[in-house]
Amino acid sequence: MHMHWPDIFDLLQWPAMVVTVIASWCVASRIVNKRKAGFWIFLVSNLLWIIWGWTAHAYALICLQFCLAAMNIRGVMKNEDN
Repeated sequence: MHMHWPDIFDLLQWPAMVVTVIASWCVASRIVNKRKAGFWIFLVSNLLWIIWGWTAHAYALICLQFCLAAMNIRGVMKNEDN
C-alpha cells in the first residue's frame, strides 16, 4: 500500500495530540524541572500542530498555535528564574 504525502501528514495529528497531553501533564507538575520541560514540549506540539494545520488548511488552528507558542515562550522565560 502506497501512502500519499497528504495521508502521511494527516497522521501527524495523533503524535501532536500525544505531545500536547504530555506537555500539559508536565506543566501542571510541582517539580520545577518537569514544569520547565513541559513548556519546551508544548513548543514542539505547537510546531506539530502548525505543520498539520498547514496541510489540512486549518488556518485558525495555525493562528491559535502561534498565539499559544508565544504564551509557551513566556512560560519558558518565567520559569528560567526558578
